[in-house]
Amino acid sequence: MNTTRVSAVIRKELAEFRRNRLIVTTSVILPLVFLISPTASILAFKATADTAQLGTRVGYALLFPALIPVLLPATMSAYSVVGEREQGTLEPVLTTPVRSAELLAGKALAIFVPTVGVAYVMFGVFFAITQLFAVSPVAAAVRHAPELPAELVFIPLLAAWAIWVGLAVSARASETRVAQQLSALASLPAIALVALISFRVINPTFGVAAALAGGLVVIDCAACFAVSRMFDPERLITSTR
Repeated sequence: MNTTRVSAVIRKELAEFRRNRLIVTTSVILPLVFLISPTASILAFKATADTAQLGTRVGYALLFPALIPVLLPATMSAYSVVGEREQGTLEPVLTTPVRSAELLAGKALAIFVPTVGVAYVMFGVFFAITQLFAVSPVAAAVRHAPELPAELVFIPLLAAWAIWVGLAVSARASETRVAQQLSALASLPAIALVALISFRVINPTFGVAAALAGGLVVIDCAACFAVSRMFDPERLITSTR
């Protein structure tokens, strides 16, 4: 795999995303909403509340930042192929001396790196604000929440799942809106997993977190293999005809 060609694909994808108002708006507003809402919820919590209520509130607050690596990559990856097809730029790209694996890697990395980076930054800002401005018992509950390290480990794994699903849908869809809707729908299992951990329906112990992470790694690898077979140039051109 030629890193120069992969880098060229990444630069092209990032330029395409910057020109798309929906993606730019989603990339700005969605993380801010998922930061402001749980942060305000934690800061408004009183120290006199009981432990059960505090645990529920912390789980609720940690749920929202963990949705960023699921929903944001789903929106971007769903546009990645079908958007080029609608603009008429897909066939010229496929005629360039870029291998299918390099095209897939470039498209995936152009989504993975910024979305995972944004997710970690939002988690960091949320954690810093709660530690600085929340009352002491609430800040301690956030700091020692068992969901926190588990969700931080799951961020890249969930993002990879959302990207592979979005690219698979985008490679077969004929319209961008349909691709984005289907991609968001296919991300529901990942959202459900995050919710179950955040609300401690699944107790995020080290063993459970390691087992779930291992399962996600296997799923991501299988999804990568499946999507790579869809990125044959002839398949991409003729899939919607």
